[in-house]
Amino acid sequence: MTSKYFIDTNIQLSEYQLNQFAKFRDLILEYNKVMDITNITEEDQMYIKHFLDSILLNKSEIDLDGKKIIDIGTGGGFPGIPLKIVYPNSSFTLMDSLNKRINFLHDVVDVMEFDGVEPIHARAEELARKEGYREEYDIATSRAVADLRTLAEYCMAFVKPGGYFIAMKGPNYKEELENSRNAIDTMGGKLEKVVSYDLPEGNGERNLIIIKKVRPTPKKYPRGQGKPKNKPL
Repeated sequence: MTSKYFIDTNIQLSEYQLNQFAKFRDLILEYNKVMDITNITEEDQMYIKHFLDSILLNKSEIDLDGKKIIDIGTGGGFPGIPLKIVYPNSSFTLMDSLNKRINFLHDVVDVMEFDGVEPIHARAEELARKEGYREEYDIATSRAVADLRTLAEYCMAFVKPGGYFIAMKGPNYKEELENSRNAIDTMGGKLEKVVSYDLPEGNGERNLIIIKKVRPTPKKYPRGQGKPKNKPL
């Protein structure tokens, strides 16, 4: 079964999975009454701009099934929760620096009875130095609004050699990508490709910047004290 919103994904979803998306939307709307999860609440827009946009990470053509994935700056759980619905055999760490978002995601995990999902309140530059997190993931991804140089430093240390960092970007990525080449190389990565596509119904261009981890990240990275943002590599 495929919802009208997911036709472009080439993924067949069960009725149970489609119901999970509906349940997730209900939880977002309920929490939105007391805290700001998202200002996108209309059904079509939420399904396209949050749910579909998240699962179109599969356009990377990297196998996402059965993988260990970290979603950095997850916010309301994007792309991690939609990906968990579609890839239930994968495990996810959902990291955010704002604790109220993580509290929301703990409730989502409980209500939706997910196994293998860990919401965690942390800063990337600190968590990436901890055993059990550093270079432990097959894939790191982020839809966070940050410059790619900063994201590369925050995210690459989580990825094991041979794994991937996939940055989800809008249309104005080319200058960012050019300016981030030193950061990508310093963190042990190599640009593999950029996959571009459009969301349906005129909802904008998206780009997946796919970076392969080709060697370990030097131990001094990521830097602390806000340096990845204030003094990017």
